[in-house]
Amino acid sequence: MALSAGALEGLIKAELQGQGFKLEGEHAFAGKLATAIANAVVAHVTSSAQVPVASGSSAGMYSVV
Repeated sequence: MALSAGALEGLIKAELQGQGFKLEGEHAFAGKLATAIANAVVAHVTSSAQVPVASGSSAGMYSVV
């Protein structure tokens, strides 16, 4: 499964709305916050995550891209 900042952003926004946050309006910044968080999480996971392959000719650690 590929990581998607857009999909994660949608999930974060839905959760924020469910908790009573306002995502739209002159002073509403929760939508921008959701975008920033989603982008940061995807960037961190894709730059740091590694997957172990325990056996076979491909055994070793591989970066997530």
